[in-house]
Amino acid sequence: MSLENQIEASLSEALKNKDKNVFSTLRLIIAAIKDVKISKKIRDVQLKDQEVISILKKMVKQRNDSCEAYKKAGRNDLLDNEKKEIQIIEKYLPSQLSESEIEKICKEVIQMNNASSMKDMGKVMGVLKSKYGDVIDFSKASNILKSLLK
Repeated sequence: MSLENQIEASLSEALKNKDKNVFSTLRLIIAAIKDVKISKKIRDVQLKDQEVISILKKMVKQRNDSCEAYKKAGRNDLLDNEKKEIQIIEKYLPSQLSESEIEKICKEVIQMNNASSMKDMGKVMGVLKSKYGDVIDFSKASNILKSLLK
């Protein structure tokens, strides 16, 4: 079952269970998927799982940015809502590697590419994105690489 179908099935289930938090977030996901389909002019074709994952990652990033703004403004009610949405969206994303696992992979890629300075960071990030694009949080990877490639 494709990721898009899984999300639609979860929406049906949430509607049956009258779980307002879940179905409102799933509707946002489906709306974002439809927006991409409309922009690509492929309304009747399903998106590839990789494209849906990209949409979901973008949605999580937007919510994380909102969380930062709500923290600064002291709006805990809105902050809690954003965190709940992030949890729901992340259920459909591949599980992310821990910081220690990311650091281990970064060290391996640095060794394999003989990277020694910040000038090599782009090359290392390119390798990480091609091999581990779905499972690495690149903001964490970037911070780790900056500490390793002084």
